[in-house]
Amino acid sequence: MGKGIPLNDQDRIPWLCNLHDILLRDVASGQHVVLACSALKKAYRDILIRGKDGASPKCDETGKDKHPAEVKLLVVHLSGSFEVISERLLKRKGHFMPPELLESQFETLEPPSAPENFIQISVDKNLSEIIAIIVETLK
Repeated sequence: MGKGIPLNDQDRIPWLCNLHDILLRDVASGQHVVLACSALKKAYRDILIRGKDGASPKCDETGKDKHPAEVKLLVVHLSGSFEVISERLLKRKGHFMPPELLESQFETLEPPSAPENFIQISVDKNLSEIIAIIVETLK
């Protein structure tokens, strides 16, 4: 992305599988976890929950677990118009993603929908409002 080339599924899937394994590990150790990433497609969010093909690679390797290891995940979808997000992105300094890639992000985006476990919050809200909505939803 830093070179102005959008990521594709081949680029993203190993990274998402690693994130799934980290989520499993941390949740298994009793931690509450917040993961911030742009899981733009439903398939990406499914990998975060179930791992690739419904089971994490580590689960497959051990052979002990007959059921795919799942992570309970609440997706917080921060929604905003292309114009608003583009304006904010242009103000960022030193960010790895060049503003020219925003259009490809919007083209790839599959907003969450039922039956996914999600909330949608407008980026027009201020940060304290966004945090309050998320905290209230998690109660």
